[in-house]
Amino acid sequence: MSFRILGLAPDQFQPLFSLSDAELEKIGARRLFADEPGMPCRVSMAHAELGEELLLLNFEHQPANTPYRATHAIYVRKLAKHAFTTVDSVPEILATRLLAVRAYNAEHMMIDAEIVEGILVTELFERFFADPQTSYLHVHNARRGCYAGRVERYDGDGSKGKYTN
Repeated sequence: MSFRILGLAPDQFQPLFSLSDAELEKIGARRLFADEPGMPCRVSMAHAELGEELLLLNFEHQPANTPYRATHAIYVRKLAKHAFTTVDSVPEILATRLLAVRAYNAEHMMIDAEIVEGILVTELFERFFADPQTSYLHVHNARRGCYAGRVERYDGDGSKGKYTN
């Protein structure tokens, strides 16, 4: 079964980069400059380069009005202009981390969850999507809980599961 991993749409974050640090603080966000390797952008699904400008902000990754509605911290790179997408492969920022993967049904209720080393996550995606009730998956960094990305079934023509969040 094919799957597609999606980064977040950049348009919702780009205006935030023009805000002052005081304005960002009012909305609970912070401007940072990458001072260590490994700061993962949730738009480009790539690590920021040292010295690169990012925002650290709270993001509502599960907006459905269910008990599983959720927000968490994410990094977004200023230079990220296009949402990442890949089919049947796992980007390095996921493959090198311990991950928590959560399966949701069409009513946005969590129906399964598992912790897995990123290098083995493909097998878990396949197992979760073998269940016809599974509509989509959310991936989080297991240690800090940060939202890492969305995974959808992929039918080959891109028509199923368009996600713009």
